[in-house]
Amino acid sequence: MRSFPEPGESRPELSRRRVLAIGAAAAAIPVAAGLGPAGQAAHAREVSAAATPYEQRFLDLYGKITNPANGYFSPEGIPYHSVETLIVEAPDHGHETTSEAYSYLIWLQAMYGKVTGDWTRFNSAWETMEKFMIPTRADQPTNSFYNAAKPATYAPERDTPAQYPAPLDPSVAAGSDPLAAELRSAYGTDDIYGMHWLQDVDNTYGLGGAGTAPTYINTFQRGPQESVWETVPHPCRDDFTHGGRNGYLDLFTGDASYARQWKFTNAPDADARAVQAAYWAHKWATAQGKQGQVAATVAKAAKMGDYLRYALFDKYFKKVGDCTSPSGCAPGGGKNSAHYLLSWYYAWGGALDTSAGWAWRIGCSHSHGGYQNPLAAHALSSYAPLAPKSATGRADWAQSLKRQLEFYRWLQSAEGAIAGGATNSWQGRYATPPAGTPTFYGMYYDEKPVYHDPPSNQWFGFQAWSMERVAAYYHQTGAADAKAVLDKWVTWALAHTSVNSDGSYLFPSTLSWSGQPDTWNPSRPGANSGLHVSVVDRTNDVGVAGAYARTLVYYAARAGHARARATAKALLDGMWSHHQDARGVAVPEKRADYNRFDDAVYVPNGWSGRMPNGDAVNSTSDFTSIRSFYKKDPDWPKVQAYLSGGNAPTFTYHRFWAQVDVALALGAYAELLES
Repeated sequence: MRSFPEPGESRPELSRRRVLAIGAAAAAIPVAAGLGPAGQAAHAREVSAAATPYEQRFLDLYGKITNPANGYFSPEGIPYHSVETLIVEAPDHGHETTSEAYSYLIWLQAMYGKVTGDWTRFNSAWETMEKFMIPTRADQPTNSFYNAAKPATYAPERDTPAQYPAPLDPSVAAGSDPLAAELRSAYGTDDIYGMHWLQDVDNTYGLGGAGTAPTYINTFQRGPQESVWETVPHPCRDDFTHGGRNGYLDLFTGDASYARQWKFTNAPDADARAVQAAYWAHKWATAQGKQGQVAATVAKAAKMGDYLRYALFDKYFKKVGDCTSPSGCAPGGGKNSAHYLLSWYYAWGGALDTSAGWAWRIGCSHSHGGYQNPLAAHALSSYAPLAPKSATGRADWAQSLKRQLEFYRWLQSAEGAIAGGATNSWQGRYATPPAGTPTFYGMYYDEKPVYHDPPSNQWFGFQAWSMERVAAYYHQTGAADAKAVLDKWVTWALAHTSVNSDGSYLFPSTLSWSGQPDTWNPSRPGANSGLHVSVVDRTNDVGVAGAYARTLVYYAARAGHARARATAKALLDGMWSHHQDARGVAVPEKRADYNRFDDAVYVPNGWSGRMPNGDAVNSTSDFTSIRSFYKKDPDWPKVQAYLSGGNAPTFTYHRFWAQVDVALALGAYAELLES
């Protein structure tokens, strides 16, 4: 049986069909509860008239995002990864979605509530997420068989897809899971309350059977070198209907026999973002005297944060620190298997057969600087409305907050950017790292945690996403340790940001790294004089610009930093002046990587199966051959021309998260800096 996945997740990682379009976009009339058409129109005029200029920009962009004609949502109200279908990044199709998108959906509606005072859409956004992206009891039917003393069977992670399937090794002892009993006691269930990370919204692959119902799927499973171009999409409910004789299981795990099973993978940064959004919703609603309207949803966010603690633990609950062999790394007991950092995933699964049940759970040994969220940790540890019900949830998040802030300091380069991360399991198999590898509480520095194609540390977007959370935490608390990291980071980022006289702008895109940090000494942190970053190229990407601008907004508002304030405004104004279109804000992108549509997908010799549409899966498969539906996409001729020797194609994508990042930046600027 497959006792653990080796999930990968994006990166690189809001609301309903009921629409608001106010102001310049004026695409539709908002559905205001209890109002007829005339009342709705009056409501729209009142909100628009009350809006400040940057609030109005937020409302205009919100109107474009939520206009059904613009294509951001499925008929169920689920946000697609992008309006366009032909797009390959972490999701391998635009009408898939991620837990990331759902978390942005919730945050967008929180900001809408802040601007308008209408909290029904925030609550509805959470309900949509809960209905479609948190597995139900029927989806995870055998959790009651889970044995916390033996959480999962060990198997080594391998370096390349060609080294899979990886064999299960029951001789390696896992530690005990200290959360299961506590969560069962707090919530009266054995089921997990967390989002799965990837969903085929329109059932494009057909892995969900007949029809178009949203379907849980997975892709990444085979080590750090497995790019999206080398994945084999497969269902989270593997009942052997598709794939080979054992479904898809024996592509990933070697075992003597295979059972029909279910399995899910959580992306912790997305769940933490949903908690972060709930924190803001409660703060803003309280300022309006409407906290009672969001209280039930905020309580659910606290519950999600309670379960999110699985991301704070080593993959097999091994004791954290100095793990250099599978058998030599001691099984953990109590909380000594917690690294207290937001890791790349947690996962859980079990048998489909309830008469012969079993279940497993794993944490993750690998933590990336870009995934940390000190504001969520602060909310879950110190903000009473988001207090988890469990006995030790608040204490765990308090420890995580402290550890995350130390992690940033440890990973901060001499220039100011934040480096990759750390692992408690070198190479994913508790191997011995190279001599001299720096450590953080016994975990080993990893320049590019989790994935190498492309390196997980090169995208500036992770810098902007993560520093926004640090800046928001600093804005709320004035914490000196957060300010120290931000002072250095903002100075570096601004030094590589330019704004031209016409309002066009550029900021870092691809980063290159050298050296390594000093081994962490909490009483005397090193200067990291040997850890360096350089900017390879720059971009005007709108989504990252939104996250970057919001970072600068929170920092400037608390620190009184004039240049950060001016640059945030310049980025927002530049996007508004240069990059608006009928669907939102977007810039053209040349996709040279689309030459990989014909990349080989490793399938072992002798393995043979089929995708639901009949596409063969065998040793001659490539990315497109198991996704033949792409050849019917209206944008396929652009890719085909490139594969036939033409120029790299250019696309203008409308990613949901990117639109929301810009909208949130407009709202934050209106709240904190607009005068």
